[in-house]
Amino acid sequence: MKERIFNTYVSDLTMDETVREVDEIIQRRVPTQHVVINASKINLMNKDEELTNIINSCPIINADGASILWAAKKLGVSLKERVTGIDLFEELLKLSNVKKYRIFLFGAKQEVVEKVKQIIEEKYPNVVIAGIKNGYFDQSKEQEIVDMIKESKADMLFVAFSSPKKEFWVNKYLQEMDIPFCMGVGGSFDVVAGVTKRAPEWMQKSGLEWFYRFIQEPGRLFNRYIIGNLKFVLLTYQYKFKRK
Repeated sequence: MKERIFNTYVSDLTMDETVREVDEIIQRRVPTQHVVINASKINLMNKDEELTNIINSCPIINADGASILWAAKKLGVSLKERVTGIDLFEELLKLSNVKKYRIFLFGAKQEVVEKVKQIIEEKYPNVVIAGIKNGYFDQSKEQEIVDMIKESKADMLFVAFSSPKKEFWVNKYLQEMDIPFCMGVGGSFDVVAGVTKRAPEWMQKSGLEWFYRFIQEPGRLFNRYIIGNLKFVLLTYQYKFKRK
């Protein structure tokens, strides 16, 4: 079930319910794009109609950021729990290990995606790595990459690009790749490979994971987390007053 929030929707699903939905999608073999939303993505959608339409067309839209749960409470929207992209990625690897699903890893630097492949193979021996490809390529090579992904016959594709590039790229080639489940995972490969650190669990539960990321790269993330979060808070109250 989807709940309306801002100019989009969010799926009122727990992590377990989301994993079951993904498993059913793979069984149906119908190419499906998955997305998560957070404060940054809501800000992007507020000024990009095409991105909004792409996200709203996805059957599962999970609440990735604690910011979405905060806004949902302010706007009177009921959500069971936060389902982060990186946690869902991990749970889908567990599912793949049980079901022996084939996965394709696409994005990040070559050494990072190779490290992620190695870690997955060691931790989940039943997972079939159908292929890997780094995220650095010339646009003229896109069709070659799409063909490579299609020929892999993967059950799941994980795309480690930043937003909104990953949403546009997956949407553009979704039907052609013919992969049942395609998910953008952002910087998850870097976290799995140990390039960047994830916040301690208490910070995740307290909604401070964004701050942990910010203090690691304050220069690069100032606009996204300080300016962006302020915009998101203002946007939330604008929507709240509109509803009243």
